[in-house]
Amino acid sequence: MTPSTWLYTIHVLAAVLWVGSLFFAWVILHPVVAATLDTPTRIRFWNALFPRFFRWVWGAVITLPVTGIGILHLNFNGFETAPRYIQIMMGLYLAMVALFLKIHAIQLPQLRRSVSGQDWLAAAQVLKQIRTLAGFNLLLGISVVIVASARLNAFG
Repeated sequence: MTPSTWLYTIHVLAAVLWVGSLFFAWVILHPVVAATLDTPTRIRFWNALFPRFFRWVWGAVITLPVTGIGILHLNFNGFETAPRYIQIMMGLYLAMVALFLKIHAIQLPQLRRSVSGQDWLAAAQVLKQIRTLAGFNLLLGISVVIVASARLNAFG
């Protein structure tokens, strides 16, 4: 395998793990947890799950630009000469990271404080905000997958 192939493989795996885990959490896990667990148990569940989930997201957040920049320099001569679809993917990535950082830096500490104080109403509100931002991130991630797989030549 060439260095470009290795970078591309790692890049795709990081993207699949991030977007796939968002899909699983948003579409499958959340509805089941909401339907089967009482509010305090549900909130404690998510509070315990997020640190493990976010370790994987941090891995993707770091891996994607490292491998992406490597791919850019091996296959194109930098960002300026990259096809438009790659530029679009990079913009969507930045939006996804911004939403993730908002969840991680603002909502997650709020959730932890609410859980520590057993303020289930406040915790439920924070969890709702996290779910909304995660939903937007899922839509952005699906958009990245569509752009990447179609290599949207219509964009240049």
